[in-house]
Amino acid sequence: MSQRKGCGCQGGQASEESGLKKIVMVGNPNVGKSALFNRLTGSYVVVSNYPGTTVEVSRGKCRIGTEEFNVEDTPGMYSLVPITEEERVSRDILRGGGANLVLHVVDAKNLKRMLSLTLQLVEADLPVVLVLNMIDEAERLGIRIDTALLEQKLGIPVVAISALSGKGVDSLKEKIASYHHPQETPEIYYGETIEGALNALAPIMPVDRGLSQRALALLLIQGDAAIAEEERALEGRSTDFLDATLAELEEKLEEPASYTVPMILHQSAVNICTETFAPPASKSKSFANRLSSWTMRPLTGVPILLLVLYFGLYKFVGEFGAGTIVDFLEADIFEVYLNPWINGLLTTYVPWAPVRDLIGMDYGIITLGIRYAIAIILPIVGTFFIAFSIIEDTGYLPRLALLVDRIFKKIGLNGRAVIPMTLGFGCDTMATMVTRTLETKRERIIATLLLALAIPCSAQLGVILGMVAEKPAAMGVWGGFMLFIFLFVGFLTARLMPGDRPNFYMEVPPLRMPRPGAVFMKTYTRMQWYFVEILPLFILASVLIWLGKITATFDVVVSWLSHVMGWIGLPKEAAVAFLFGFFRRDYGAAGLFDLQQAGALTGNQLAVAVITLTLFVPCIAQFLIMKKERGLKMACAIALFIFPFAFAVGGMVNALLNLTGIQL
Repeated sequence: MSQRKGCGCQGGQASEESGLKKIVMVGNPNVGKSALFNRLTGSYVVVSNYPGTTVEVSRGKCRIGTEEFNVEDTPGMYSLVPITEEERVSRDILRGGGANLVLHVVDAKNLKRMLSLTLQLVEADLPVVLVLNMIDEAERLGIRIDTALLEQKLGIPVVAISALSGKGVDSLKEKIASYHHPQETPEIYYGETIEGALNALAPIMPVDRGLSQRALALLLIQGDAAIAEEERALEGRSTDFLDATLAELEEKLEEPASYTVPMILHQSAVNICTETFAPPASKSKSFANRLSSWTMRPLTGVPILLLVLYFGLYKFVGEFGAGTIVDFLEADIFEVYLNPWINGLLTTYVPWAPVRDLIGMDYGIITLGIRYAIAIILPIVGTFFIAFSIIEDTGYLPRLALLVDRIFKKIGLNGRAVIPMTLGFGCDTMATMVTRTLETKRERIIATLLLALAIPCSAQLGVILGMVAEKPAAMGVWGGFMLFIFLFVGFLTARLMPGDRPNFYMEVPPLRMPRPGAVFMKTYTRMQWYFVEILPLFILASVLIWLGKITATFDVVVSWLSHVMGWIGLPKEAAVAFLFGFFRRDYGAAGLFDLQQAGALTGNQLAVAVITLTLFVPCIAQFLIMKKERGLKMACAIALFIFPFAFAVGGMVNALLNLTGIQL
């Protein structure tokens, strides 16, 4: 590597937004950026969408010495050449300029894989500090890193830390406070052919506020569509020279530049690590390493997954959340004390029947909306988010992604989709937002459809598990049909929608014992988001039901749905529960729960009801997010497909049970 003189264009300038200097954090997913962000900023955090996208960026403030900084935690990225929308947003933040410091956070154990991005950032003339996170875990494994030599090789500050324990964070703050943009940094030599193209293209690249002209030229020759589009859109500039240079380059290279450049970067990273990174001397595996391998192998990974589902979802969320806690709040608190007390007050002091119906009675804001939200939904969602946060904190989810990758490829997705799919069991609305992390539009559409169709949210799932817990046969029929429909619809959709099979790669963090503090904060944050979103919708649903009753619209819709209920073998009273499902799917599940508690459903009817309701149209909140993420036409198309499909499947299940004479 040769030495390149830096322009120093980034250092020393304050952020335009507030006059404060800005720190931007970048790095691969699962390297502890968020932990470091929380360590630096404390509780003052703002999460907002990046302009023009639906990708969230965390922003906060931190004080180092006497100076205050703005801090941005960008979405995970592997390279400056973006594949996902998240990577594009992170790259655009860097291109936007104004960053006085870029903290590249890496997993110290996997330095060799992550150093390529460091080299890209340095070549882009960004003010980089390399942060070797998880150094405590690396040292426990026997890994040794010569940070002084690494600083010399890269020409930038390097600091080793543990964001979780706080080790080294003070040293990082000292590096931040004393940072000066280096005058010279290493420049990678890409070979005569590529260097010739870079020398020709770099001078005609725009003077970007964030990235150097050489870095932009490198992105261009690797086929970065956004850079090429910008270059061709510049007014008054002929693209003949650009096109000719790129065509000549590809003709001379044995492999495409999009392959050659990353390979040269990787080899440069390997060369640096050969001198600075000492792997552990012993290859013996600890129990944690063996368990990590077991979770990713089909023969052992599937039984482990079944154990996680059994204890995490069925026992904890289903029996404890939807059973013990719901029974106490629903039967012992609301039904015995609160609802009779509210209705008694309304009967005594409110002479107007419409007002009484709005607040209490059968479908009032308090007796229905708030009761469902607090007594039924809150304990189920709460226990799910506790379970999800524990699983997430152990590092199991990336391993689950690798385990299911082969199956997911059959339905047009890859292992990365396991994150929104798993989160869908907590809240489909939140999970639909997370589908933005998938690489292609095709994947995002397939995932959105499957979430809306076949993934019950935790509140709906908890109520269903509570209903079928005493009828294992009905539970088996429900689970089997849902798995079949998930795979069948996904398989057909993948065949009908054109597009290439998605690639998949993911950093796998070490397995850890969950930390109570982290589990609490993750659960609290998700519960806060969920409850702020859900409680107004439950109240709105009660108001809409009230309006429907006083205008007779409610009765008309219920009458029409009653005929459909008869066709799929359910009592006409189930029509009310399905009408509730228009407002929230868990609202409908709670309505079926009331019917089941009253003994109005047989085993066969229970199986038909829970299958049909699980497949039923997405709730209002999820539909609105679908509209925001996928567009109005796609959201309507998905809803219009699901509505008749759910009842058709319900009718088929009912007919099949009747024909075979099976009694569940």
